[in-house]
Amino acid sequence: MEWIIDLLRDHPELAIFLTLALGFWIGKIKIGSFSLGVVTSVLLVGVLVGQLDIQVGGPLKSVFFLLFLFAIGYKVGPQFFRGLKKDGLPQVYFAVLLCVSCLLVTWLLAKMMGYNAGEAAGLLSGAQTISAVIGVAGDTIQNLNISKEAQQNMINIIPVAYAVTYIFGTAGSAWILGSIGPRMLGGIDKVKKACRELEGKMGGNDKANEPGYMNADRPVVFRAYQLENSWFADGKSVSQLEAYLLQQGKRLFVERVRQNKTIIDDVKPDLVLQHGDEVVLSGRREFVIGEENWIGEEVLDNDLLNFPVEVLPVLISKKNFEGQTLGDIRSQKFMHGVSVRSITRAGVNIPVLAGTTIDAGDTVELVGLSREVELAAQQLGVPDRATNVTDMIFVGIGILLGGIVGALAVRIGGIPISLSTSGGALIAGLVFGWLRSRHPNYGKIPEASLWVLNNVGLNMFIAVVGISAGPSFVKGFAEIGPMMFVIGAIATAIPLIIGLLLAKYVFKFHPALALGCCAGARTTTAALGAIEEAVESETPALGYTITYAIGNTLLIIWGVVIVLLCS
Repeated sequence: MEWIIDLLRDHPELAIFLTLALGFWIGKIKIGSFSLGVVTSVLLVGVLVGQLDIQVGGPLKSVFFLLFLFAIGYKVGPQFFRGLKKDGLPQVYFAVLLCVSCLLVTWLLAKMMGYNAGEAAGLLSGAQTISAVIGVAGDTIQNLNISKEAQQNMINIIPVAYAVTYIFGTAGSAWILGSIGPRMLGGIDKVKKACRELEGKMGGNDKANEPGYMNADRPVVFRAYQLENSWFADGKSVSQLEAYLLQQGKRLFVERVRQNKTIIDDVKPDLVLQHGDEVVLSGRREFVIGEENWIGEEVLDNDLLNFPVEVLPVLISKKNFEGQTLGDIRSQKFMHGVSVRSITRAGVNIPVLAGTTIDAGDTVELVGLSREVELAAQQLGVPDRATNVTDMIFVGIGILLGGIVGALAVRIGGIPISLSTSGGALIAGLVFGWLRSRHPNYGKIPEASLWVLNNVGLNMFIAVVGISAGPSFVKGFAEIGPMMFVIGAIATAIPLIIGLLLAKYVFKFHPALALGCCAGARTTTAALGAIEEAVESETPALGYTITYAIGNTLLIIWGVVIVLLCS
């Protein structure tokens, strides 16, 4: 055992990876629906490992933190700037007000309890579930005109306060927005009904307006049928059949035909279909299934159905389609034979409905024959095919420029005020993420790489924080006492209640959007899941993306502000 301890002391990098492994493992453990989460678990494991008096030196912590902040900005950048447009401004104003209430409530509670800048920053970070505040606040404290010892004491107390308040910050937010929120907006039944009505208005219940689009869990299918209906007795062209089906509210496409024992791959609109021919139809599962009742018997023919179908993610970048609905895009000639399986915005799946508005930077997943999908992709934007290559030139220059801007300081009352390099990296990520949505031919960061930068970057930073704070953690916890948990719960609940009241009475948001906006502005994805489960609808996600982008930015910057307010 002594040998292992000495090994970890001599090689602190191994202690970090031990912390990561155990933290990620513990973070995945659930008791009912509750789990500590990866970040909190990594922090607590780091504290335990830190009891071995392990010294982690160098800029390692800062490097990974900058990678994390850049990744966050890159991910939400398109939506951040999208929110600054006229139609997104109400959600931006709401997010700003909710974030300001998070800051003010936390600051007032900290002043009431006599907390120092470190305790206040930890309270903000945990109660509002914004882990990045740990790093941003720590950087700001290091610039305060106080002794090094006082600085270190404040920095060490931040993760303690964070750990105490984070649990209710996460679980409490999900409970408040998933259970109390619908009741404040008129009751769960009323909110469910409102969500169904919104889906209907957007094409969710209108088969005439939604054909060809589906939620991610309703895949496009390809089925073969023999033409047995007398409707085909005199011969009907492919375009006549597709038009007739569309009149019935079924957007189906003829992809392949067998005539006289010959398979026709390149199906033309004027191809005449005869009684007894076999056709392959593609489209929504619920539209294709059952066609045997009208067209004819389904054919299980491997030769007829043995052809490649492409699933292609496309990054929307063409300005002429920005702001259009799926219904508008569906009506375009180039969308013939193509269906949309999913839409991802800022890493969040949003409802795929005819009335859903498409934004620049959205990723839509197209399904169809390769030639048809490729044509649609060229018209809509740029294919976002899976790749292992990350544009590190883009990442490196982005963080460098952001860090330079963030390091610039303005002295007010002798105190240097700056965004710090961490705040600069966040802003750079926002700008570079937006640039990527406008010019998608460069700046590619694959989803897997983005996950590594985001999750590993943050948790590597948290692991070092926990290990470094380990020796003083127990003492700090005893000093803070259980009252910090109570204060944290209050700091979590009050801004959310304020947000729900603002959404209902001031902004008059639709109940689904009100709940989604509250979850987004507080950057709590767990709460969004709880909301969607409670109201049995994905429509709250429509209010999540813009507010999430604004909330992620402001709440992180509040890490600087809360330190200055409490200094």
